[in-house]
Amino acid sequence: MALPPGTETRLVGVILERRRATSPWIDFVWRPVQVLDGVPQSPPWTKVAEGEDWTHFYAGTAELTLYRHESETYAYNLEGREPAVWVFLRHSAEAGRIELYGASVDPGEAHAHNDTGDDIVDFVPMPPGVRDWMQDYVQRYPPRTEKYKRKRDKADPEALARRTRLYASDPLRQMPEDE
Repeated sequence: MALPPGTETRLVGVILERRRATSPWIDFVWRPVQVLDGVPQSPPWTKVAEGEDWTHFYAGTAELTLYRHESETYAYNLEGREPAVWVFLRHSAEAGRIELYGASVDPGEAHAHNDTGDDIVDFVPMPPGVRDWMQDYVQRYPPRTEKYKRKRDKADPEALARRTRLYASDPLRQMPEDE
C-alpha cells in the first residue's frame, strides 16, 4: 500500500518486562519498559535481563509512522513534560503469551487503541533520536494554526413563525390585512 505524500516511517525495537503477578487469576503482568532507536540484531523474544520476579525481553520491531495531517498531535507530544512512545500489546492465543501489536508517537492513536479494551497500552520515554526525527518533521510540516469556522446561513424569521391550519380555516381568527 502506498503511503500518502509527506509520510515518514522509522523502525524501533521494543523491550518488554514480564513481572510475576500478585493476583491469583493471572501469572504474569506485561508492560513496555523501553523503546530502542533502531533495530538490534537479536531475534524477537530474546531475553535481555532477568531479576528475582521479572524478566526483560526484546519483543521485536515496531514501525512509527508520521503523517502530515497529524503534525499538531506530534507537536503536542513533543511539548509535553516527557515526550512518549506508546506501545500496543495484545494477548496471544497461547496462554500466558503476549504479542507486540505496534507503537505510535500519536496520543490520539494511543487513545483509540486504549478504547478498544483488547489492547494493553502503555507509554515509555521517547529516545533522543526519535525525538529529533519528530522535531524535524514538525518543523517541515508545521501544524495548521488557522482554524476554519463554518459560516452559518442567515436565519429565516418566517421559518420560525407558527402556521397552523386552524388560522387558515377559521375566518374569525384571521387578522384583516389592512390593520
